[in-house]
Amino acid sequence: MTRLLLIILFFLISLLAVFEAPAYYLWLLAIVVAEFPLVFVTISAVLVASGFWLQKHQLAGTVIGVVSVILYLSPIVRAYAVGGTLKDELNTAFSLTGGDAGQPFSFSKLFIPTKDIACKTLTYINYADTALTLNYYPSQVAGKRPCVIVVHGGSWAKGDKAQLPELNSYLARKGYNVVSIDYRMAPKYKNPAPVMDLKEALKYLRKESDKLNIDTNNFVLLGRSAGAQIALLAAYTLHDKSIKGVIDFYGPADMVWGYSLPANPWIMDSRGVMEAYLGGSYAKVPQNYAASSPIEFVDKDSPPTLIIHGHNDVLVAYEHSRRLSQKLEQNGVKHYWLKLPWATHGFDFNLNGPGGQLSTCAVERFLQAVSPQPPEGEGTANLTHYRVLTSLKRLNTAKAIRHSTQPQMPLRRSP
Repeated sequence: MTRLLLIILFFLISLLAVFEAPAYYLWLLAIVVAEFPLVFVTISAVLVASGFWLQKHQLAGTVIGVVSVILYLSPIVRAYAVGGTLKDELNTAFSLTGGDAGQPFSFSKLFIPTKDIACKTLTYINYADTALTLNYYPSQVAGKRPCVIVVHGGSWAKGDKAQLPELNSYLARKGYNVVSIDYRMAPKYKNPAPVMDLKEALKYLRKESDKLNIDTNNFVLLGRSAGAQIALLAAYTLHDKSIKGVIDFYGPADMVWGYSLPANPWIMDSRGVMEAYLGGSYAKVPQNYAASSPIEFVDKDSPPTLIIHGHNDVLVAYEHSRRLSQKLEQNGVKHYWLKLPWATHGFDFNLNGPGGQLSTCAVERFLQAVSPQPPEGEGTANLTHYRVLTSLKRLNTAKAIRHSTQPQMPLRRSP
């Protein structure tokens, strides 16, 4: 009986690999289930195997256990399916040729631990009532390099620059300077304070670019959750030509629509979170909701955008990303939406999990497209030359793609 009860328990947990979590702590468990699936596969397999020594409820327990194993393996199977077309889709979306971000998904990577590099904490702005700092992860490749600015999540009211550092270290090893910033948070500070903080961070990085080996013409913004809203809004409103692209991990892009359809209250009081950040309800300050919605500021000059979102997200609705992708498409902005059918909010907690591997591949390929790097060891004198060559190569690729998609005139037969 104990075996059967344990198998039923793990079967119920396995449902989190395919369905949305109904409560806050189950959402946290869903991240672990989907991104560390082999742990649960192993436990379920052991419980199934134990039936060979136990006679009571053997068949029922075995059937339920096998179904559980299949559900736990489903994120891996679906990751292979998504990864099979990911590179080609990214190449088409951003007119990419050459370069490589490795295999989008590999089963063996599930067993590989991540490696962190040391970062340095620097103060980038002193306000009258507070000072803000950033963590600087130096590029592990010599020369002046592009810089990725990371904006953490936390409902605009919590979290810090040390959140999810694994991707920062990974990108630094690939030749990018990475800066993860703190910003002023709600309820004391309201929108657009965090966007202004990001602007100050850009100013500081330009000023210190020689010390930090930063190519000041090559910034990319990356945000998660609430941080994605900040990164998108900055990318679309600052009109800074040095911002070459923006990466949106499961961010709220339409604050007006988001307020109209709140999250499950057992997960989060999403309306309360937004009211603290924007100074009141939508009925009270509708202009603040519109002013904080990145989707409202998309135009033909918006920078290329990479959207990454899990379909089972219970904190920030998947619909935000659909709306943003549609608006970018309508304005002819280069973009790509990586859709992860099994993933929930915060899936990239494990960089080498199914969702983590695919999103890391997409981020790396996106950076290769919008913020190309010169060969290792090249100094600033060759940066312009390298950019010109890269731009010409992309232009020729785009022309080739357009030409290949144009209908061809039929050849006339000789009479």
